[in-house]
Amino acid sequence: MPMMNRKFPAFGLVALSAVAGILAGVIALYVIERPNGNTGAGTADETACAAKSGLAAALDPAIGGEVAAMLPADPPQSLTTLRFNGPDGKQLTLADFSGKTLLVNLWATWCVPCRTEMPALDALEREMGSDRFEVVAVNVDRGGDEKPQAFLEETGIQALAHYRDNTVGVFNELKTRGLALGLPVTLLVDEDGCLLAHMNGPAEWASDDARKLIRAALSSAEG
Repeated sequence: MPMMNRKFPAFGLVALSAVAGILAGVIALYVIERPNGNTGAGTADETACAAKSGLAAALDPAIGGEVAAMLPADPPQSLTTLRFNGPDGKQLTLADFSGKTLLVNLWATWCVPCRTEMPALDALEREMGSDRFEVVAVNVDRGGDEKPQAFLEETGIQALAHYRDNTVGVFNELKTRGLALGLPVTLLVDEDGCLLAHMNGPAEWASDDARKLIRAALSSAEG
């Protein structure tokens, strides 16, 4: 893969991500003293995930094109303790998704590139979602559910479940880990809750490049 593609993505994505990063930074600063209980994983989990460096590196050949901004985790780390609410309003952690490969995406209604990529994430979930894979799109709008729910309905989002964290604690936890600079943030997580790859900024998830990456992650899970 040419190094230029990985370091210099399309100008449009850079501009959109920069604006999103500024907005997300303002919100993160506002709520940084109000955590929602997100904490780091235990030593055993971190050790187990760190041992998967080879699996994360093996994804590199599958990263390119529309998802070229994805970076293999170096080293992989456990995300099992990340907390947010499920569609029923009850709190979940990524540990509750054990056994599934996940594409976790943090988004907000005020984030223009987030809104733009939601239909593509919905299409990816509709095509590839199964008992082995799920797109977990977590909305981080402050306040109630009305605005994000209205957006999902207006844009015809049907396959994605409505996950929420109105404390923005999940974003702040990822920020402290050096994984979140702004919104959107996307994380590729294996069946044990270990981070395999991550990116900041939008991507075209309804693409052959995205499907290739997901298939590579699923194949690594089988191995």
